[in-house]
Amino acid sequence: MAASRKKIFVIDTNVILHDSSCIYQFEENDIVIPVTVLEELDQFKKGNEIINYHAREFIRTVDSLSSDKLFDGGLPIGPGRGKLSIKLDEEFHEELHMNFSPKHPDHRILNISLHLSKRMKPRKTILVTKDVNLRIKAKSIGLIAQDYQTDRIEDIDTLYTGRRILNHVPEELINCFYETPFEVAGEKIAFEKQPIANEYFIFKNGRKSALGFYDPMSMLIKRIDKINAFGVFPRNAEQTFALHALTNPDIQLVTLSGKAGTGKTLLALAAALHQKRNYRQIFIARPVVPLSNKDLGYLPGDLQSKMDPYMQPLYDNLGVIESHVSKSNSKNKRITQLLDEQKLVISPLAYIRGRSLVNIYFIVDEAQNLTPHEVKTIITRAGENTKIIFTGDIFQIDHPYLDSESNGLSYLIEKMQGQKLYAHINLEKGERSVLSELASNLL
Repeated sequence: MAASRKKIFVIDTNVILHDSSCIYQFEENDIVIPVTVLEELDQFKKGNEIINYHAREFIRTVDSLSSDKLFDGGLPIGPGRGKLSIKLDEEFHEELHMNFSPKHPDHRILNISLHLSKRMKPRKTILVTKDVNLRIKAKSIGLIAQDYQTDRIEDIDTLYTGRRILNHVPEELINCFYETPFEVAGEKIAFEKQPIANEYFIFKNGRKSALGFYDPMSMLIKRIDKINAFGVFPRNAEQTFALHALTNPDIQLVTLSGKAGTGKTLLALAAALHQKRNYRQIFIARPVVPLSNKDLGYLPGDLQSKMDPYMQPLYDNLGVIESHVSKSNSKNKRITQLLDEQKLVISPLAYIRGRSLVNIYFIVDEAQNLTPHEVKTIITRAGENTKIIFTGDIFQIDHPYLDSESNGLSYLIEKMQGQKLYAHINLEKGERSVLSELASNLL
């Protein structure tokens, strides 16, 4: 490639904290790391969170490449890839003085990018940052700026939903679902697009309908029925599909997406309790994204009191399950007993992430606030007889550097669809209350 066509990518700190291997994702183009980025990474080296891991891993990578060329012209980082260089601070550019303070780290990164864009013409200089505000600032002074694209999905509007509705299915075929025990050969149905592993279907003909899924083991469409999971009964077809996936021993990885009130967490908890004898423990976790991206340390009280506001929605769902069974019922007492015996563990994700996941039913709530790398880290820890459930709303994200197309839940759905061990259902119908559904749709 001609030198003028090779681009220069300036990498912001948050990109490295998102993916420590990011420098290997820009093909033959050159990469610049402002020294301000290294200074910021230094603040993240200590700790047990994923961002701390990424900070340490990147610093080790740079150290292994240590060479004078990093500061003078750049160092090639592999076949088919460009050069990596570290740029020291330069005198603040006159175009920035009026509106930006040189004391701000983001503005020093902006300054390096602007100097490079002027000096390296006609080559394109592109600032890569997950900070929307910094991208806007860059564009205000004529710089090209973009989000980190490597783990973004292409189109959120076409994201796999996990289920299809087939209208005008022959009546005799629907009858067959009830007359023949549970299965119908796949070729008897005219699919516009062939079914994929564990895809769910609503077959309709007038008033008659049937629910089924494509079993990748037998390669047959099998009928599914509603089940009662620890007192929780599905209220619609989507919830029926979700409970089937959550209780199917052949499916080891499940994702449930949907807006608030569709029953994602409630169904996952009920399914876990329904199958508690099959697992050593039930882990229920959620990532903690503190208000305004502040550390938990600023909150008053001990660790438990800091965590309670974040864990309360999980306890609320347990309360709903308890309300489905009478107080005299042994199932009601069983929930309290499981909590007391640590057979049912509710905890922030950071405190479960390092534990051994063997013979565990593991529910990760609010998974839309995880990065793709965090999701991968969790799944790759799965041991023998472990089932992992991710639930979340991909349009309700609290993480400052993620959106509907770059969060870990969307990425997982996009990459895993069609795998034999995986099932996904997008829950659309709200079941919390008529008022809740009205607010979700109108406000």
